[in-house]
Amino acid sequence: MQLVVGRIGRAHGIRGDVLVDVRTDEPDLRFAAGSVLLTDPAAAGPLTIERSRWHSGKLLLAFEGYGDRTATERLRGVCLVIDSDDLEPLDDPDEFHDHQLVGLAALTTGGEKLGEVTEVIHGPAGELLAIARTGGAEVLIPFIREFVPEVDLAGGRVVVAPPEGLLDL
Repeated sequence: MQLVVGRIGRAHGIRGDVLVDVRTDEPDLRFAAGSVLLTDPAAAGPLTIERSRWHSGKLLLAFEGYGDRTATERLRGVCLVIDSDDLEPLDDPDEFHDHQLVGLAALTTGGEKLGEVTEVIHGPAGELLAIARTGGAEVLIPFIREFVPEVDLAGGRVVVAPPEGLLDL
């Protein structure tokens, strides 16, 4: 499975640098000089990072073969992707990559099927699991142990203990 780690934005300066919307927890590792990234659409890559630097809190990248602003403008909107098999395993058994959770069946602690996890939403107050209900509605569950006491990747399910009234909305 391909995972988006960044999206190329507008050109910056005249030397071929581009702004990148970072979508990874490890930007210094993923975007190190010499790294080769696949792209979506695939025809735009693969791209080899020539240099990277932070400027005013934003990541700037330059790619081999794209030495000026005109050349890099063609890359605007291209997503930078990696294969999920290339991810390092997580040390903490209570941490998960988003792609591991999406698609899992969501059940209540009583065994009632709620639906399927469709997205992990990262916000300033923490993560939420978006669950598409069997009837078509969507419910957002805070991804904390109190409300999601069990994640069973091998069994393809998450067990949810929603706060009273949440499923009645």
